Amino acid sequence: MKQKEYLIIENGVTDKQYWINLWKFRELFYVLAWRDVAVRYKQTVLGILWALMRPFLTMVVFTVIFGKIAKLDSDSQVPYSLIVFAGLLPWQFFSSALSDSSNSIVGSTNLINKVFFPRLIIPVSSIIVTFVDFFVSFLILISMMIWYSFLPSWHILFLPIFILMVFAASLGPGLLLTTLNVKYRDFRYVIPFIVQIGLYISPVGFGATAIPEKWQLIYSLNPMVGIINAFRWSILGGDLSDIYQSLIISLIIIIFFLWIGIGHFRKMEKSFADLI
Repeated sequence: MKQKEYLIIENGVTDKQYWINLWKFRELFYVLAWRDVAVRYKQTVLGILWALMRPFLTMVVFTVIFGKIAKLDSDSQVPYSLIVFAGLLPWQFFSSALSDSSNSIVGSTNLINKVFFPRLIIPVSSIIVTFVDFFVSFLILISMMIWYSFLPSWHILFLPIFILMVFAASLGPGLLLTTLNVKYRDFRYVIPFIVQIGLYISPVGFGATAIPEKWQLIYSLNPMVGIINAFRWSILGGDLSDIYQSLIISLIIIIFFLWIGIGHFRKMEKSFADLI
């Protein structure tokens, strides 16, 4: 007769056991993500329609400002609205994931105070929820491609890799900010400001080539520059050499912040129940 296996979760376990516990509690990722999706769209007037309207209206505004008024679309062979939306997709994913993960621990006070489990599940599951909005927005991109009779090249096969990069880019800072948000509640006011500033210093409404060559290296220190360039390359085509430098820099910065974020989160999570 097969003996039952019991899983004991306790604080202060080794790193190896911690990651084993995460895998054993993998179903909790789904449960918490589904809960957040239900809460987000339950009893809303627009519901899933808001996930369509927000990126579409943002694309229209950016197209008018940067394309029609600033005339940044004069040398483009691709419809400027497609350029904007291809840049808006990763940014929307990143900004939503960063905001949700940064507030995830504080928003799960009751759950944290009742039972112990690897706390990393909470911010990661909150980022998984943003995939819903991302795929809804991707339907708009497909519709726009059909409207403009634009057929993507084989570069589109690399898109899942860049989606994972956005996930990692939001997870690292998100873990760092959520620990700071637990200890210093003022950070809940700082996070929206960071997201708003990030929108304007990232090449969402314009191509990265609009930045002068002498500032390209410094500009690429923003990890979203390489990711947005990569999204546009995979969706709209282009020369890989144009995005290679910014993509490598983004990858290095993402790995650095992921390492810092996970390390700081693991260090602080044992005190979450006391601080909250």
